[in-house]
Amino acid sequence: MEAAQLQVGSAKVGTLGNPIAATIVNAAIAYTHALTATFANKINQNDHAAVVKTLRDALGNRLPKAQETRLNRILGNKDLAQYGGRFMLLSDAEALLEQLKEYAQWVESEMARH
Repeated sequence: MEAAQLQVGSAKVGTLGNPIAATIVNAAIAYTHALTATFANKINQNDHAAVVKTLRDALGNRLPKAQETRLNRILGNKDLAQYGGRFMLLSDAEALLEQLKEYAQWVESEMARH
């Protein structure tokens, strides 16, 4: 997340959002892996599309719908950010970063409970 914050902070007008969004997606995956490894001793190494299911399996009802939605929203940008055929704006990346901040705060609070 810090890398994404640095990228946004150093971005200039006209900076493409794709590389920043890719960093944000990877950070969300890493945060999720931390949770699933901690609570279920499992991570998704090959199928990032299934990471939300793994998280749900690891946390059960402790996974709030809002966080599941937030994670799906971030992960839904993976292909566009990393392989997409259109440019993402800096504002798109900034909006994703805000989603990541909310998600990361929740993950860190869950990790502190363990």
